[in-house]
Amino acid sequence: MAEILMTVTSKGQVTIPAAVRKHLRIERNQKIALVLEDDGTVRLRMPRYRSVAEVRGAAGSLGRNLSWEQLRAIAHEDRAANRKPAQRA
Repeated sequence: MAEILMTVTSKGQVTIPAAVRKHLRIERNQKIALVLEDDGTVRLRMPRYRSVAEVRGAAGSLGRNLSWEQLRAIAHEDRAANRKPAQRA
């Protein structure tokens, strides 16, 4: 296990050292995530998708095109089905 030190700037920024960027294959303008574990550990994680364009098709396909009105109707039905009943005081 290697330990690599970084310096925090006055703006709270750090530069990820080249060795780490190369190891993780981090490219310019790519998003990365810091994961804060309950035990105090911090992990650096690479998002599954690096850009919105990569998400295209990840959820599958409807197999047919829907109009805006059809999409809204489906969303309203889904919201109504998942709405919790109001609690009485």
